[in-house]
Amino acid sequence: MKIILDAFGGDNAPVETIKGAAMAVAEYGVKMILTGDEQEIRRVAGEQGVPLDGIELVHAPQVIPVCAEPTSIMKEYAGSSLAVGLRLLAEGGGDAFVTAGSSGALVVGASLMVKRIKGIKRAAFAPTIPCVGGSGNYMLMDSGANVECRPEMLMQFGVMGSAYMNKIMGIERPRVGLINVGVEESKGGELQLAAYKLLQKAPVNFVGNVEPRELPFGACDVAVCDGFSGNIVLKLTEGVASAFTKQIKGVFMKNLGTKLAAAAVKGGMSEFKKQMDYTEHGGAALLGTARPTIKAHGSSNAKAFKNAIRQAKLFAEQDVIGEIELGLAELKQRGQELEV
Repeated sequence: MKIILDAFGGDNAPVETIKGAAMAVAEYGVKMILTGDEQEIRRVAGEQGVPLDGIELVHAPQVIPVCAEPTSIMKEYAGSSLAVGLRLLAEGGGDAFVTAGSSGALVVGASLMVKRIKGIKRAAFAPTIPCVGGSGNYMLMDSGANVECRPEMLMQFGVMGSAYMNKIMGIERPRVGLINVGVEESKGGELQLAAYKLLQKAPVNFVGNVEPRELPFGACDVAVCDGFSGNIVLKLTEGVASAFTKQIKGVFMKNLGTKLAAAAVKGGMSEFKKQMDYTEHGGAALLGTARPTIKAHGSSNAKAFKNAIRQAKLFAEQDVIGEIELGLAELKQRGQELEV
C-alpha cells in the first residue's frame, strides 16, 4: 500500500507532514510518497530527527497558495506539490492521496486529472462528525465543494456516502437523511423536493428529511445537502463545539469545589475531548473521484496527518469506489437519471 502525501499542503507543512508520514510508516506499515521540494524535505527531516525510511520523495518545486484561483493548478501551479501528487495518483503511482492544501484546487485538480467515477456529476467533501447517538458519527455531504447543486447530485451524494459509511465505518445499513427545514415530505425548496423523490428510489436506506438540530443526536448516518448549506452546518458545529468545551472548562475551574468535581469526571471528560478532537478523525473524503482522496484539515499536526493516512489506507483497502460503482449500476438498472 502506497499513500501519496502533499508534503507542503497545510499551515504546518512541511514539518508536521513529514512527522505524520514517518508515524504512519511505523504504525500502519504503509509506504509513503512525499511530493514537494526534495532538498527542503531532507533538510527539515534532518533537523527534526525524522527518519525517511519507507518514504519516497518526488520533487515538486512549487506550492500552490490557498488564495490562488483553483483552476491555476492546471497551469501556473502545475509543478506544485498538490498537482504533482494528483498526477502521480492518476498515473497509478500510489493507492491514495492526502493533502491539507487548497480545497478548491484539490477539487479542480482531482476532477480534471484523477477524473470522476463514471456517472458521477460532482465530487464532494464528506467529513464524519461526532454525535451522541446512532453510530457515534455521521457523514455530512456535501460540506463545501459544490455551492450549487442539482437534485440528482444530492441523490448521488447519498449513494456515495452510504457506501463509505458501510465500508469504512462498518454500518450495515447506513441511514441516509436529507437536511431540510422540517421533516415533512412537503418541506423545502425545489432542490429538496426533487432530491427527496430521487432518494426514495435510490438503493440506499433513506429515512427522509432531517432537521439540522437532530444531527448531533444521530438522526442519520449520512446527512445529504448542497455544499453551501453543508459548509454552514459544518462551521456552526465546529464553533458550537468549541464554545461548549470552553464553557465547560470555565464551570469546572470556578472554585475549589468545582475543581474537585472536575477531578472526579476527568476520565469521562478526556474521552469527550478525544471524541471532539479533529486530529483523531483524519480528514474528509473527497467522494466521487476515481481514486481515493482525503482532504486533511488545514491546521493539521503530525497526529492528524497520521490519521488521515490511516483513513486513506482504509479507503483504498475497502474498495469504497467499487461499492459506489455498484450503487450506480443499480440506479441505472432502475432507470434513474444519472446524466444531465
